[in-house]
Amino acid sequence: MTGRAATAKAVTVKVVLSTGTSLSHTGGEKEFEVEARNLRGVIKAMDARFPGLGVYLEEETTVAIDGQIHETAYFQRLGEGAEVYFLPKIEAG
Repeated sequence: MTGRAATAKAVTVKVVLSTGTSLSHTGGEKEFEVEARNLRGVIKAMDARFPGLGVYLEEETTVAIDGQIHETAYFQRLGEGAEVYFLPKIEAG
C-alpha cells in the first residue's frame, strides 16, 4: 500500500514574495503561480525560475501557508489554490 504523500498530485498555488525579496531576486515581480505538491516543491519551482532564490527562501524567510506561519513545513501538503507567502525572518537582538 502506498502512502498519501506518494500519491499526492501537484496543485496550482499562488506564491507571494516580499518587496525586498522580489527586488533583489526576481526583478521586482512579486506574485507567481506554480505547480507543487508541498512547500519543498514550491521552493524548487521558484529556484528553477530564478537560480539561487531557493537557497535564499530556505535560509532567509519564514513561510505562511493560507495565513498560518510555519517554522518548518517542507513536506506540508498544499491544497489547490493555496497561498504561500515568503516573509523576511525577524531576528531578535
